[in-house]
Amino acid sequence: MKKYLGILFISCLGATAQLPQYNIPEANATKKKTYCNPMDINYQYNWEQVNDNISYRSGADPVVINHKGEYYLFHTIQGGYWHSKDLSDWRYIKPSRWPMEDMCAPAAWSKDDTLFLFQSTFQQRPIFYTTQPKTGQLEFYNRWLPQLPKDIGPWDPALFYDEDLKEWYMYWGSSNTYPLFGAQLDKDKKLTYKGDYKPFVYLDPVNHGWERFGQDHKSDITPFTEGAWMTKHNGKYYLQYGAPGTEYNVYANGTYVGDHPLGPFKYAPYNPISYKPGGFMQGMGHGCTFKDNYGNYWNMGTPWIAVNWNFERRIEMVPTAFDKDGQMFANTRFADFPYRLPTKKWTNKDELFTGWMLLSYKKPTKSSSQKEDKFSSNLVTDENPRTFWVAKTNKTNEWLSIDLEKVCTVNALQINYTDYKSDIYDSALPKVYIQYRIYSSLDGKTWTKIEDNSNEKRDRPNAYIELPKAVKARYIKFENVHVPMPNLAVSDIRVFGNGGEKAPETPKNLEAKRDTDERNAFIKWEKVDGAVGYNILWGIAPDKLYQTYQIWADEPSEKEIRALNVGVKYYFAIESFNENGVSKVSEIKGGI
Repeated sequence: MKKYLGILFISCLGATAQLPQYNIPEANATKKKTYCNPMDINYQYNWEQVNDNISYRSGADPVVINHKGEYYLFHTIQGGYWHSKDLSDWRYIKPSRWPMEDMCAPAAWSKDDTLFLFQSTFQQRPIFYTTQPKTGQLEFYNRWLPQLPKDIGPWDPALFYDEDLKEWYMYWGSSNTYPLFGAQLDKDKKLTYKGDYKPFVYLDPVNHGWERFGQDHKSDITPFTEGAWMTKHNGKYYLQYGAPGTEYNVYANGTYVGDHPLGPFKYAPYNPISYKPGGFMQGMGHGCTFKDNYGNYWNMGTPWIAVNWNFERRIEMVPTAFDKDGQMFANTRFADFPYRLPTKKWTNKDELFTGWMLLSYKKPTKSSSQKEDKFSSNLVTDENPRTFWVAKTNKTNEWLSIDLEKVCTVNALQINYTDYKSDIYDSALPKVYIQYRIYSSLDGKTWTKIEDNSNEKRDRPNAYIELPKAVKARYIKFENVHVPMPNLAVSDIRVFGNGGEKAPETPKNLEAKRDTDERNAFIKWEKVDGAVGYNILWGIAPDKLYQTYQIWADEPSEKEIRALNVGVKYYFAIESFNENGVSKVSEIKGGI
């Protein structure tokens, strides 16, 4: 983080680079019924730190557009975009032409048969369009938007077309000095600015605890706002924004609400709308909100990895909705566990959760080798993407096994690779693909192959494997076939299913106390025998416990929640979980 800049180029800090000539075919796999965050796509190698010899894949600032019933994903510095028919299998598309630089924090919108695309910029840049996005054929819609005053933007832009008013708008901003801005675009003049731009969103960390910077909001650095997005629902306009900074666990999305695309907008007292400070993938800020083909909303986010560089990130998506009172919320409860892909409009916020529990947390491991003591194999079960196992070589047949300590039903796995001392800056290189085999065993001696992708050449740094049929297993073994990096490095192998025993008891004696600083609350509870972790749930009413902070059971049974709004009353509850399921939610403590 460049801490003291007035403008933070938080999405892209680079110059022009040669774009990768690369296209990934559709997977020849059984159609998945589930997905797991972070998204399983071929994140492109990022050239921003090439001069510092830092090599890593990354993805950030996602925009998903539902265009004519199919989905298109754009995000920062990827040299292209992705297409999917089901929100699971994504095909990378290399466009015919691209902006003057590789695209950072893009804006996109679908209207009729046309998909519009615009990049972040502080200079004059064009809006592109396509009527054939699957082909990658892009054309100029206009040659440039007029240049705005220095440091104003439009960086981190968002396009919005109001179907009722038949008018275009754009919102933008990325700064800890300037607010988010917005302006109407002239539909008769190729979407150039119509009238003056207006300031809309200023951060207020004095009254909004979640807008404070740093890990768990514990820094006094002036926070950053960015990632504008507009959603219209039931006649209301939800102007969304990301805060307080991308490289910490508390990166989140909030919203202001108004009756017109240009406001005035009022701060939503239930903010943040999308918040995930705990668990494996941490952070949910700077994304978008889109509607799928069944009428369900989804919110996208940018969790942090920060192994090679502070801005090394991934992408996640979570179910989102508006309740009967118009409150916007994203469901981040178990958001990095497997979720069902939608087949209809859901009515309960948790109904897409599969109930497949994490079987691998802190379980014993063995490996064929390790490079140094600090890269031991036990790090693949610690649910921390910033620690990792490194084998002595990157060759075929290096392996790692996990002992689940009892026979379990295994439904899915996720393999998360790390770019440790990588030397790749071009995802188009022929060697950039990942292959592996997965085995299961009941006794650690006789092994059955349950997954083998060695006939595919796809880059899958966060490979999610949904087994076509659940298997009974005590041991799971990963075997390397091919990695493009000079080191075989794996941060986490996550195993999901069910342990076949009782779910844990409900935590007792929950205490919730508001601090004299109203932005904070202190939560305590009694530990539960056999629990793997806990979800602290809270919200502004007993039936609106939309916020979640996941805590592991080997952490203290108390937590300071520092994401509250001054002048708003809150209610708290807690649940425990383990390999077998989730407890009932505790009695609600509230009105504090």
